[in-house]
Amino acid sequence: LIVGALPGWGPSHDTPALAPVLRQAARLVRFAAVTADAGYDAEHVHRLCREELGMAATAVALNRRTARRWPRTPYRRAMRRAFPRALYAERQQVESVFSRDKRRLGAALTARSPAALAAEQVLRVLTHNLLLLHCARFTFQQSR
Repeated sequence: LIVGALPGWGPSHDTPALAPVLRQAARLVRFAAVTADAGYDAEHVHRLCREELGMAATAVALNRRTARRWPRTPYRRAMRRAFPRALYAERQQVESVFSRDKRRLGAALTARSPAALAAEQVLRVLTHNLLLLHCARFTFQQSR
């Protein structure tokens, strides 16, 4: 299920939207860990997940900014020291959701005004969740 979403206008960088989406999702579900690609490699992301939201682990791919061998901040150094590869492999599920939604619902939005675009984005998230719940219910009924 998609438990956090923030409609917006793109293309743009996703990092500023991460904190509101994580806080929104954390109000609904308790997460043990977060995985993210190198675009989210910042100390404040690790701090948000670990200290503010109480997650036990983060797996954010390092984005090497300079020729410096080791990152200066503690959580980024931890990622460099012992990167949780098994946890990071779970990130493929998110990419699978994006791919499935674009395949089923189309890649382009049809609305024109900013308010209608935001509503269409939220409706796509709701449609995704309803399709999952319907398929799960159908599978459960057939197994009985």
